[in-house]
Amino acid sequence: MSKAGASVLAVEPWRLRETELDLGMLARTESLFALSNGHVGVRGNLDEGEPHVLPGSYLNSVFESRPLPHAEAGYGYPEAGQTVINVTNGKVLRLLVDDEPFDVRYGTLRSHERVLDFRAGTLRRELEWESPAGRVVKVRSTRLVSFTQRAVLAVAFEVEAVDAPVRVVVQSELVADEELPDLGRGDPRAASALGNALQSLDGAGRGSGGYLVHRTRRSGITVAAAMDNVVTAPGRTQVRNEHGDDWVRVGITTELDRGQVLRVEKVVAYGWSSQRSMPAVRDQVSAALTAACSSGWDRLLADQRAFLDDFWAGADVEVEGDPELQQAVRFALFHVLQASVRAERRPVPAKGLTGPGYDGHAFWDTETFVLPLLTHTLPDAAASALTWRRDTLPKALARARTLGLDGACFPWRTIDGDECSGYWPAGTAAFHINADIADAAMRYVNATADERFEREVAFDLLVQTARMWCSLGHHGRDGAFRIDGVTGPDEYTAVVDNNVFTNLMAQRNLVAAAAVAERHHERWEELAVTAEELEHWRGAAAAMYVPYDAALQVHPQSEGFTSHKVWDFEGTERSQYPLLLHFPYFDLYRKQVVKQADLILALHLCGSSFSPEDKRRGFEYYEPLTVRDSSLSACTQAVIAAEVGHLDLAYDYTGEAALMDLHDLAHKTRDGLHMASLAGAWMAVVAGFGGMRDHVGQLSFAPRLPRGLERLAFRMLHRGRRIHVEVLDRVATYTLLAGPPVELFHHGRPFRLAIGEPAQLDVPAPPDLPRPSQPPGRAPTRRGPG
Repeated sequence: MSKAGASVLAVEPWRLRETELDLGMLARTESLFALSNGHVGVRGNLDEGEPHVLPGSYLNSVFESRPLPHAEAGYGYPEAGQTVINVTNGKVLRLLVDDEPFDVRYGTLRSHERVLDFRAGTLRRELEWESPAGRVVKVRSTRLVSFTQRAVLAVAFEVEAVDAPVRVVVQSELVADEELPDLGRGDPRAASALGNALQSLDGAGRGSGGYLVHRTRRSGITVAAAMDNVVTAPGRTQVRNEHGDDWVRVGITTELDRGQVLRVEKVVAYGWSSQRSMPAVRDQVSAALTAACSSGWDRLLADQRAFLDDFWAGADVEVEGDPELQQAVRFALFHVLQASVRAERRPVPAKGLTGPGYDGHAFWDTETFVLPLLTHTLPDAAASALTWRRDTLPKALARARTLGLDGACFPWRTIDGDECSGYWPAGTAAFHINADIADAAMRYVNATADERFEREVAFDLLVQTARMWCSLGHHGRDGAFRIDGVTGPDEYTAVVDNNVFTNLMAQRNLVAAAAVAERHHERWEELAVTAEELEHWRGAAAAMYVPYDAALQVHPQSEGFTSHKVWDFEGTERSQYPLLLHFPYFDLYRKQVVKQADLILALHLCGSSFSPEDKRRGFEYYEPLTVRDSSLSACTQAVIAAEVGHLDLAYDYTGEAALMDLHDLAHKTRDGLHMASLAGAWMAVVAGFGGMRDHVGQLSFAPRLPRGLERLAFRMLHRGRRIHVEVLDRVATYTLLAGPPVELFHHGRPFRLAIGEPAQLDVPAPPDLPRPSQPPGRAPTRRGPG
């Protein structure tokens, strides 16, 4: 084993390979090597279960309720929180060699390698271990969470005798209510660990398998897991089955001569429900297990590869000149796929299903950062996530009533649609989440031309969010439509008037709602829509107030922001970041200091509302104020830095977004991966260096490469077409791989693209601009020349 802290992760284009086991990195690698399909998720724990830092097996939307205390009660504060729980662990395969338990902390670990394969969709492990008594075995395992059978986790586990005969015992287990560590560590963003959340209802062991059924004690969710094991051994083998309330164990015993191998193929099926009966859930997992066992290991493996071959054919990103960035972008795409592909009308949590960070909640991260990627690479998953939002509309409508508003108020953080944020200024007051959801719905419609989705899902989302904006905002004495007392994306500036991002996104929401409603008169009666209401929406949008500081010639992040005192960056120690853990919020709120891209995000998502000069001046004004205490920031800064011409700085920010978890830049990877930053890596490359914009169904590109990158190529889906874009230093080539001809734009010029007729266009040189500064100690790590 290597010393803690040493780098053991190899840089390779299609996989993440750990060359030796570093126990000091175990918390990180448990997240990095996690497997999921959006329905089932398992952390990258060792097969034998121990040592571990944080065991984790998750089912999307399985949570436990908990009290949500407040220092002082206030009207509208949620009284209960929700926390994702560790469900039944089906990964465990313990090994005994001549009665000595295999444990990497004892004996001698001669070699150890793990590989997360982005094309195979598997986690492979190979090791050689000498027991304290001198017996040597090789262990090989391959683990997958199936993309084609959503309930299924499978592991192929092999033990080989190396230099002498050995007796081996493999214990294949289901284990519920594992002991969990305390995750608090004084950081309010960490998960609230809940022990003993599961109450046993039923369970049995039979033959080579068994099942367990539990129910969460407060939220009342029934969870079931079932397993079976196929054993292949060279000689006589004994199989023994035992079980208790919270465990099932299949013990497999055999003797191996030198070179002989024991192989166990383990299949686990999961299921849950908050409404169906215990027998129904139990039978559901039994059926899923039967189907998976009928397919067999080889078929599960082949189906996984075939699924990923198709995904990469429409989503791959090639980066030449920076092998580390190439690996990081594919790692990001793979994990976002894992977080969403089989979520099926469930949320995409901020950490996916890789850990309990943020209590397993979904935020605006999904709609603003993750769904743009999915919309152009895996559109069915984007539609699924938005349909989940539509399904939670009754709770959003009720929440709006509680707040005294019309329409719908979607929760700032949630698992099942109920608000779980107990902090008003940086949470509930961030009403922009409603426009973020509406915007994601319209971007999906524009990118797919999915008329049925527009009619059945987007219509509801846009109408109810438009109603909310009209009741939240008001026309001032000058006739301008104002939205006061809200929080924008920057959580260091809270409860402000006329946040530019919020107002512009609300404006887009109102305009889109009116347009969609005009196209679907058949649904007006159902939602009591009237022509007068549409005119009200259009009037509010047309009169939307967007603050502008004429003296500085920049848009203030919110009304009056540019008149605030600038934060004392010179007097702030590097150890005092993130600022929220070292300074009171009241001080942050009244200073010019920006946690994460806010006005800069408006420049990206509402780009048509700004001139090129507005964008350049705005970017250069906010760079020295933005401390990036959020993992959501770097990708947006990369996009706008590239657009205005700061390509090398954009390259630096792209590296930060892409390496957020691989390098543990936020020191939070142990709690799970940052899905928004991973998706942001794609955004930084495709929307940044590729210059991709998808406004109102019109796809445009403005590609430019930074120094240090020799070539960029990416694939994406748009309205039934598969498009390939290749960018070199001074030329871009567009190729239509599938679908009918399409009109695109290149640096503002239209061109037609058809199969067999690639378009090769010149790339203009970037402007020569001085590099803007960042707060002291907060500049991104340099990647390119200089």
